Order: sequence, then C-alpha cells, then structure tokens
Amino acid sequence: MNFNKVEFELAAGTVAQLPEKNKPEIVFSGHSNVGKSSLINKLVQRKNLARVSSQPGKTATINFYNAEEFKLVDLPGYGYAKVSKAEKARWADLVEGYLSADRNIALIIQIIDIRHKPTKDDYDMLDFLYNCNAPFVIVLTKTDKLKKTAYEKRMDEVMDELQNYEDIELIPFSAVNGQGLTDVKEVIEEYIEGFEEEI
Repeated sequence: MNFNKVEFELAAGTVAQLPEKNKPEIVFSGHSNVGKSSLINKLVQRKNLARVSSQPGKTATINFYNAEEFKLVDLPGYGYAKVSKAEKARWADLVEGYLSADRNIALIIQIIDIRHKPTKDDYDMLDFLYNCNAPFVIVLTKTDKLKKTAYEKRMDEVMDELQNYEDIELIPFSAVNGQGLTDVKEVIEEYIEGFEEEI
C-alpha cells in the first residue's frame, strides 16, 4: 500500500460536512497534544501534511486525508481543559456523529502518551470502542522521551493500566526515531484487507 501519496481532502466542522464514504477509513483518536499529527506525518513521510499545533485543543474539525486505497481521518483531540463547555459539546457531537454515521471504518488507532497514565477521557474512549466491538489498536507515543529503564517501567505499568482491554494490540511508537512505524503500517494494511474482504 502506498502511504506516501496522500493529500488533504477536507476539514469537517459538522456531521453534514463529512465527505463521501468511498474508501476504508483509518481513524486517529486521542487526547489533545498526544502526537496524532506527528504520527500521521511520520506515516506518510511528510513534515506538514497534518499540522502540528503548538496550542493544544486547536484542532476543532475532523480532518480527512485521501490516499489511493484508503482515507486517514484525524479526529479532534479531546480533554483540553481550557476549551469552553460549549466547544467541548460541539466536539463531542461531531465525533459521536462521525462514529455513528455508518462510515467505512476499517481501524481506529487510539493514541496514548506512554509517559502518562491514561486519563479519564482516555478510559472513556477506550471503554466506548471496546464495548461496541470497534476495530482498534492502541499506539503508545513519545517513547523516545523515556530512557531505557523508564521505558521498561512504563511498559509494565501500561500493561496493568490497560489490562481490561484484552486482545487489543499495543504498539510503542516514536515519531522521532521511527520506532513502531513498520508495525503501524502493517496493522493498517491488515485491517484494510480484512475490511475489504467483508464488503
């Protein structure tokens, strides 16, 4: 699969603006500032396809990126405290509207910063995905920011913190040194092929 030929398609601020569902969709979900944009950029080997914001909570749209065989879908980051309640509600309606809109979702990549224990928002999202049998994996970002001993300690803790989500694949990842990049690509290809077989 070609991960390098990817172009920005559109930013949807409402459910009515969602584009036509004509390809399998790979969805990226996670807390604000968890490294979603960096993961997407590393995946497609582009520096600025997905904008990396210095201001958490700034992405308030669902961003679609079109590849030859699939679409990448970047959900707005959740859990940023400085956003108004009205804006949080709009984001929730937008994300829930997308996830319940009978889209061609082949895989959801739920992203968690390995350095920190999952937040309540992380657990809420994981519970939602797990309980509705959504196809998802968990990618643990920013592994390069931990030294070897701290990394191994956090991996042990993460296994405990996420023990309720049996059989869900965990992929440690770094956008800086490329750790886990091949694993992420392989799991995307696997789920797209599985999705296409079911159609």
